[in-house]
Amino acid sequence: MIKRIENLQNPRFIEPVRIVYERDGKELSWEAVRAHDSVAVLLYDPTKRSFVLVKQFRPALYMQQGLAYSYELCAGIVDKEKSLEQIAIEEVAEETGYKVDAIQKITSFYTSVGFAGSRQTLYYAEVSERIGSGGGIEDEKIEVVFLPIEKARDFMFDESKPKTPGLLFAFCWWFERFSY
Repeated sequence: MIKRIENLQNPRFIEPVRIVYERDGKELSWEAVRAHDSVAVLLYDPTKRSFVLVKQFRPALYMQQGLAYSYELCAGIVDKEKSLEQIAIEEVAEETGYKVDAIQKITSFYTSVGFAGSRQTLYYAEVSERIGSGGGIEDEKIEVVFLPIEKARDFMFDESKPKTPGLLFAFCWWFERFSY
């Protein structure tokens, strides 16, 4: 249950701004936020023949839609002086508790283009061994979910399970390249 919604004072991860620009000789403005770029990883467990997803509490989703949890790829913001691959590998360990031996870049794209324009770099990896409990860090509330590949196509269109466009794109990429 949401107790209150407050205006941000000294935000840690985003910076609300007004962009004033000129187009066709007319001055216009747009509200936006400066936000970190991110990485996301489509994880596959070959022994379980399942995708490894995270189910995470998302206050903004709850505020806007009344839905508390979303199903997502393992992901994190780029806020460290490390390679994108290293950040992605660390996120896998933090959120899922798994080690990955190799990581493959799929592509990068832009998210929240209407208000943030952040870049997300998408990777694919197969999990190799459990090295921790996962669940995220600090105040994150993350549950590791195994989705059998046989159920993934139906899951993609199940509107009762909130999910991100990046997850849907990653599944499409996987199904285009691998057979099961």
